[in-house]
Amino acid sequence: MNYTPLNAAKTPVYRLTIAFLFWANLNGNAQTIDDPRQLQLKIATAKNDAKKVDLLLDLSSYFLNKPGEFKTDLRSADSVNAEAGLLSDRLGYKTGKGKSILLEAQILREKGAMQKALLKANAALAYAKSNNLIELQAQSYAELSIYDAKLEEKVRYKEMAIAFFKKAGLIEKQATTLKELAELYTINENNAKAEPLLKEALTLYRSIKYPSAQGVYNLLSEVNTQKANYPEALKYGLLAEKTALAVNDNSLQLSSIYNHIGLVYYYLRQNDDAEEYWYKALEIAKFHKDTEYVRTIGENLCSMLIRQKKEQKALQLIKEMQRNFPTANIQRLMKENYLLFNIYRILKNDPMAGFYYKKLTAYYGENADKNGNSIAILRSFASYHYQIKKYDDFYRTIKLLDSLAAGSGNNLIRSESYLIWFKADSSRGKYIDAIKHYQLYKSLSDSVFKGEKSKQINSLQIEFESEKKDRNINLLKQQSKLQEIKIHNDTIIRYVFIASVVILILFIVLLYNRFRLKKKTNEQLEIKTQQINEQNELNKKMLIEKEWLLKEIHHRVKNNLQIVISLLNTQSAYLENEDALMAIQNSQHRMHAMSLIHQKLYQSDNLANIDMSWYIYELIGYMRESFDTDLKINFVLDTEKVYLDVAQAVPLGLIINEAINNAIKYAFPTDRKGTICIDLKNTGDANYLLRIADDGVGLPEDFDETERNSLGMNLMTGLTNQIDGTFELKNDNGLEIKITFTRNSEFEETSENSEII
Repeated sequence: MNYTPLNAAKTPVYRLTIAFLFWANLNGNAQTIDDPRQLQLKIATAKNDAKKVDLLLDLSSYFLNKPGEFKTDLRSADSVNAEAGLLSDRLGYKTGKGKSILLEAQILREKGAMQKALLKANAALAYAKSNNLIELQAQSYAELSIYDAKLEEKVRYKEMAIAFFKKAGLIEKQATTLKELAELYTINENNAKAEPLLKEALTLYRSIKYPSAQGVYNLLSEVNTQKANYPEALKYGLLAEKTALAVNDNSLQLSSIYNHIGLVYYYLRQNDDAEEYWYKALEIAKFHKDTEYVRTIGENLCSMLIRQKKEQKALQLIKEMQRNFPTANIQRLMKENYLLFNIYRILKNDPMAGFYYKKLTAYYGENADKNGNSIAILRSFASYHYQIKKYDDFYRTIKLLDSLAAGSGNNLIRSESYLIWFKADSSRGKYIDAIKHYQLYKSLSDSVFKGEKSKQINSLQIEFESEKKDRNINLLKQQSKLQEIKIHNDTIIRYVFIASVVILILFIVLLYNRFRLKKKTNEQLEIKTQQINEQNELNKKMLIEKEWLLKEIHHRVKNNLQIVISLLNTQSAYLENEDALMAIQNSQHRMHAMSLIHQKLYQSDNLANIDMSWYIYELIGYMRESFDTDLKINFVLDTEKVYLDVAQAVPLGLIINEAINNAIKYAFPTDRKGTICIDLKNTGDANYLLRIADDGVGLPEDFDETERNSLGMNLMTGLTNQIDGTFELKNDNGLEIKITFTRNSEFEETSENSEII
């Protein structure tokens, strides 16, 4: 997930820092974790033990803290953590279970379900207490300090976390939490409490030789900037930069460090240095596509433009940020209103300044006693009251501002306050007070910008520049060695190149010779290909003609069969003998069964095979119409899509015709209703089963061999032998005929066709 500051808010918390700037609280912890692919491999090969639980928790944490805002990462974190929790339950691994509960709280918080997350965090704390898990108690208190609460409650949770980390002997986590507690105090401008905590954290980090202490240095720079102790602020800021570069930290934290160094230079009126660092900070923020960081640094640059009396350019920059980096963060919007208030105030556009003044007082209060940032807000309010000549409001505001600036040790703000105080006294004829306030202004201004402090600042800059030059010299030496190696390599490459050119020429000659041979061969192949294509075209024409002839033959056979059926039908009109009529009718049915096959063949593109599911459906339809069985007999078809050639389709069709004909005539006497089932199924490989069954009266008990040798039975057994099949007859609650056979063709069955007629 995105980089998370130490105050653990989803986006950084920003505060006013100077007359026109918000402090950007951009500190965080660099986190290292195993490659997720290695973790997944370890998990896959691990036994179901506590080690596997720890690996699962590490993988879940990776997905949770992965850069970017992707729901898939949160879902992965959630599912992996759930697996860790279940395995912990099975193993009775209490530490793993507790960590899983706490990790679930963090995942819920990342999803924005703050109430559910808070309940889980409290559950993790209760579990840790009941099982005496010291480290988990510390982590739970640290998590609880994140949620919305009063400062006192957040501080209490942090202090409890520090105590338990210390008890567990976890020095790094103790130091980190001390830094987070200090950050809470810096947010509320309580530098007196923040600074000793940061120095204690720094001591602990140094005791374990922790290399990434840039976050502590950055906060110390911020604290000393608020106190107007610029030598210390610059020292810690440069130390933060040096440490971050040493550990290759290119995260948003480096942007924060550059931003704070830029602020120090801004206060010291070194505009070029401030601008250089702010542009470096802005480049990193844009690389990480972080709107809040980009806007913070952009607003600082906007403040620089206001100082340089480029108010219109500052206004243009604000509009550009509104367009390219929109935000719904209320503090960001108030910062924007603050800048616009100061721009219009300096431009003496009192109506617009008054409009934004009302917005600011609605959020911060007339005494700036709400939502923090009191000092900078009060300073702007004081300037506004002086400008519009509301002296009662001015004196009330300037006294409160001086009190707060004195409490934070910020002599720069106090000196600037005394200067405007002096102007107000002078305009009202309070000359004694004016002289006193001017003297205070000069005294404090000199303490900030002159004397020993200026020397310290210059010394720090020289020291840092010297270190940069030393690094550059070492880099140049390394580059020189690399250049020598490159020259040596270039010489080798030159000789290799010459040899390669010679080999290439020989190779080209060989290729040309091969090309000529290949060209000659290709010409011969083209002639043969042309001949083959001509023959293929001729074959295609012949094939089309043959297919047409086959279709025509099938069509004529079908028509001839239909003529025979018609002739038989005509002949039956002159017969009165029932047996003769029955014989003719049976012959008609058999011929129709054959004609259907020929009809399907000439109607389809496949002239070799018949779709038996279609054929059976059509044949049953014909039988229903012939015998008028709609009210008496129900046909149930369950046939797979089977393709048979003509040699098998015709016999099988005649068998089905004969069996159904017999069932209709004899299975349901005296208007008895019933069902005839026809199944055609694959029984494995190319083997198939045809089953025709009815729930009629079945065969009579005295059914003997003489009747078994009847024309119908002989026809069915003979046709079965013709397709190399087996014929079975079963009399059980009706008659069941089973015929098993092997299909000649190799076509695959594509689907099933099951329906009731």
